[in-house]
Amino acid sequence: MAYPLTLFHISDLHFGLEDPRALDFFKAELAREKPAAVLITGDLTMRARHREFRAACAWVSSLDVPVTVEVGNHDMPYFNLIERFVDPYRRFRAIESLLEKALHLPGLAVIPLKTVTRAQWRFPWSNGWVTRQALDECCAALDRLPAGTRAIVTAHHPLTERDPRGKLLTINGNSAMEALAKRGVFAILTGHVHDAFDIDQPTPAGRLRMIGAGTLSKRIRSTPPSFNVLRVGDDGIDVDVRNLTDVPTAAMQIGQVPENALPPRQPEDPVAPVGHVPAEDPPVH
Repeated sequence: MAYPLTLFHISDLHFGLEDPRALDFFKAELAREKPAAVLITGDLTMRARHREFRAACAWVSSLDVPVTVEVGNHDMPYFNLIERFVDPYRRFRAIESLLEKALHLPGLAVIPLKTVTRAQWRFPWSNGWVTRQALDECCAALDRLPAGTRAIVTAHHPLTERDPRGKLLTINGNSAMEALAKRGVFAILTGHVHDAFDIDQPTPAGRLRMIGAGTLSKRIRSTPPSFNVLRVGDDGIDVDVRNLTDVPTAAMQIGQVPENALPPRQPEDPVAPVGHVPAEDPPVH
């Protein structure tokens, strides 16, 4: 792959609390740049309601490029536990062919990694869990790629296993990061926390680049709605955090993964200041 391949990475659309201006902005950029693919890392809906899924699936279906979609914790049925355990993805039926779909682009493969589960032994169930089966399936897909193929992995939850205070975030995140680093993936792309990040994570098998997308909803945390434009070349990935207010990429990216995705304020409040990376955090990409 001797030339940059452009990908759009979006996450946390949260239909039901979507931001129409941000969605229109994304569509305009999509038409202007015509990326090779759109990678959606989960949370298409706010509460997995039928009307939210209808709107989300119609919007995703309108994207005239290859698309892959991860399942987010907000996309699991909230109010119908029978459906959650028996048929949790039935509301994705309109875009079923895009769900957790591997993409094979010129010189690059995009491989899914499921981090959402029907239930967990801890609460809340909204946090990530990389099960042994999910990791095995992802690694097997990576191992089947032809020699020399670059790979990106998509998931909903960042793989950070514990926050700086020791609070458990994504179960088995460390072993998953090590397995991906061992296979030399270019990066793992995630969402969930509603702020963008680009973190070089050390593992026993080498370093793993973790790239997070912000949100295209009104459920913002500390930065405006945004999405990532990725330029993938032979030597790595350049990230541009595209947003309505033209905030520079470095100011849009947080320095560490927070313990949860809950916004610190209500969507109708004034927009919080951007570029809130703590002074003690190391620089990120």
